[in-house]
Amino acid sequence: MKRALIVVDVQNDFCEGGSLAVAGGADVAFGIAEVLKAWTDGDPWERRYDYVVATRDHHIDPGDHFSDSPDYIDSWPRHCVAGTDGMAFHPNLDPQPFDAVFDKGHYQAAYSGFEGSSHDDVALADWLRAHEVDTVEIAGLTTDHCVRATAVDAARAGLATTVLLHLTAGVAPGTTAAALDAMRAAGVRLEGEPILR
Repeated sequence: MKRALIVVDVQNDFCEGGSLAVAGGADVAFGIAEVLKAWTDGDPWERRYDYVVATRDHHIDPGDHFSDSPDYIDSWPRHCVAGTDGMAFHPNLDPQPFDAVFDKGHYQAAYSGFEGSSHDDVALADWLRAHEVDTVEIAGLTTDHCVRATAVDAARAGLATTVLLHLTAGVAPGTTAAALDAMRAAGVRLEGEPILR
């Protein structure tokens, strides 16, 4: 069986200067880029991945997910709108190594990468299964929202799941702590500490 790295939502709107930025987002993008550079250059340790895939928020009209008066629980400022620069991967992160990209949230809220599909409409779980992946490591943004949701769904799908917390950034201490508890309860292995600023 095979191992994949899932890079979650490292997009301009979730990094400094974006409409829904988390402090440390650009550093997460840079850190993941360093991992990918070592992977493509053939560093033996980083070659532990057979595949690298990414997820993106890709909102067209997600309804109540967007609000001019967001509660930051169920509603949020406009972000990652399809066709805008905010939806693009952060410039610190070169998407060339990605074997596939899974877009989510076209017409509704979507936190987990497992709600996404590729350009040819293949769901993330189906793609991983077709490529004989049984183990995943997860990095990206944010620890307390989309990383948490993706990791919990990966574990529920029967994948051996690790979150590389040093390659994630959390929005706030309380929600990050709750996310860590939720991931542990789902059987997710946690490695390192998230960026919290």
